[in-house]
Amino acid sequence: MILEPRACIYVILSLVLVNCSCAALAKSGEFAAGRRMGVVNSELVAEASGIVASRQNPGVLWVHNDSGDAARVYAINAKAEFLGVCNIAGANARDWEDIAIGPGPDPNRQVLYIGDIGDNRGKYPEVIVYRVAEPKVDAAAPFGTMTAGPADAIRLTYPDRPRDAETLLVDPLTRDLYIISKREIFSKVYLAAFPQSTTQRTEMKRVAVLPWGFATGGDVSPDGRRVIVRSMFNASLWERPARVPLWRAFSDKHLSLPLMDEPQGEAICFDSTGTGYFTISEGPHPPLHYFGPAEPHMPNPSGKQ
Repeated sequence: MILEPRACIYVILSLVLVNCSCAALAKSGEFAAGRRMGVVNSELVAEASGIVASRQNPGVLWVHNDSGDAARVYAINAKAEFLGVCNIAGANARDWEDIAIGPGPDPNRQVLYIGDIGDNRGKYPEVIVYRVAEPKVDAAAPFGTMTAGPADAIRLTYPDRPRDAETLLVDPLTRDLYIISKREIFSKVYLAAFPQSTTQRTEMKRVAVLPWGFATGGDVSPDGRRVIVRSMFNASLWERPARVPLWRAFSDKHLSLPLMDEPQGEAICFDSTGTGYFTISEGPHPPLHYFGPAEPHMPNPSGKQ
């Protein structure tokens, strides 16, 4: 991701708004300061743009690059050790920006959702979310290369105009998809309700607006009760009220989350239990950071009990 002059102005304005609101914004005391878990020492992961924690493979995280890579995701473990490459059959990679995980058409089977949603100039008539069954891998066993798919292609359009986006969410309770726009002072939230068509375009619905802009990544907790979204400079947590759509959470107060200094902070995800979260940055050999729950309960980020 390269910021153009106009985008830089938006970033500055967004930072001013964030800084002005931080004085009154409550900070979450639930999470401890971040820990550097390791560095992804693979030349293949050069511009990490999305991250998500596996639900069926304890201690496994899936990451992918920004634009310029092939249609593939990479498995690492909670120590940032590189496990292997998973090619996604039936997919193309124009500008992959985020990855999510949750149930698919079969509510009992976890699938990866990969968002080809980047659009720096706001010119593409559609964006695509690829849906593919999550492969089985072992956090302690590098596997080399594998192939998953073929992936389903969910083609989406905005109700107003094309937008650049880097945040993809899936609601594990309803299987709805959400895309959050990026290049705006206040990022907008768009909904593609389940079931999503794989044969024709679906027009999304704008359902919410964030209190700040330039969102670069996000995730929903495994139980569907909480949402985290970040930009390069800040991150927030929202609680979902019971028995309401996920997007309603964004109308309630949000809590500020701690981040660590990163070359270009880009992606964020809950761990597999929803009690902590990971972040990763763009750039070669990106560091992996983990923010576990504050004392006295500090779980093992590997996912093992």
